[in-house]
Order: sequence, then C-alpha cells, then structure tokens
Amino acid sequence: MLEVPVYNTSGEQVETLQIAEERFGKTVNTALLKQAIVAYHANKRQGTATTKGRSQVVGSSRKLFRQKGTGRARRGNVRTNVLRGGGVAFAKTTRSFRKKLPKKMRQKALASAILAKILGEDLLVVEGLTVAEPKTKLVAEVLANLSITRSCLLAIPAADPALWKSARNLPDVTVRTAGELNAFDVATRQKMLVTREAMNVILEQSA
Repeated sequence: MLEVPVYNTSGEQVETLQIAEERFGKTVNTALLKQAIVAYHANKRQGTATTKGRSQVVGSSRKLFRQKGTGRARRGNVRTNVLRGGGVAFAKTTRSFRKKLPKKMRQKALASAILAKILGEDLLVVEGLTVAEPKTKLVAEVLANLSITRSCLLAIPAADPALWKSARNLPDVTVRTAGELNAFDVATRQKMLVTREAMNVILEQSA
C-alpha cells in the first residue's frame, strides 16, 4: 500500500491516505514515461521555420563563368548558396513534428508519473485550500507552510477562477484541474500539490 500524507493549510499532517499500488500500475514505466514526455515536447513545436532554397530564389540558371581558365571559383549560377542573395544550401521548410500517443498510453504514462511522485514523497494532499477572492498571498502562505520552494503542480477538482488567479502570479506554479493532468506536467514539476477533492477525482479515474 502507498501512503500519501494529508496536510491542512497550516502545514500540519492530519491524515495518511492508504492507496493500492495497482491503481497506478504497481511500477513506474520509465520507457513509456519518457516516450510521453518526448511526444509532449514535440507537439509544442510549431515547425514554421522556412528559408528559400536555390530553386526558390529568382535568378537566371546560366552558368556565370566557364569551368576552367578564368581563375575564378566554380560557382555555377547566380542562385548558388556561395553568393550573396543566393539560396540557402539546406533550406528549412515547414514541417510537423507531431507525435501520436494513443489514449491508453497517455493514461498509463500519467499513472506512472503520479506513482513516481508518490514513491519519491513529492506528492502532497492538502485539505481546506479554498479562496473566496483572488489573493496570491494566501496560496503563497500555504506553499510556504508545506515547505514547497521550487516548481509545483497544483491539482484542483474543477475550474476555480479565484484559486487560479491566486496562484498564477507565483513563479513556477502551474494550476491544472484533475481532468487536465498529463504526464508532462506531473513529471516536469518537482512537487505535486493535490487538494483532497482533486485526489478523489484522480482515484476515481484510475479505478
């Protein structure tokens, strides 16, 4: 059984959750987790970089000088890449870097990422984290009470504009609903802070 500590907003441990390892796949699938992170990185690339090659530059195709006897370099036509205004030797063209990752693979990669956080004692559950109005100071105090000083992923059960606005100004803090969680966000943040309600949603999804 996995043991996950539950804290209040003052940083005091109030409970310990007992979670079966089977819910998150028993072991961390590092190969699948890496594949998922590579896919998320690749899908962020725009692939819009483009330059003109020799065939795209306007200019005559006539050879500038005869091959031998002039003392000049063998340059070919005016569109050659060795002359100013010529085309690029290995021109970049628009392309898609997108990598497909089936739904079940994404789900298993997320489970492995969460399991790795639990095993590394980097997943904390907090109860009572609510804000009536946007106040960055309130969320900052909770993070300080829990000794979270580096990058953190805050998981909430559903969209909460007040809580999101309270956390968005904090450096290295990312807010996601339980349904938006993905392996990339979980694995690339040092700590994962989950509200008690969001943890219930995660456990229901992994059942």
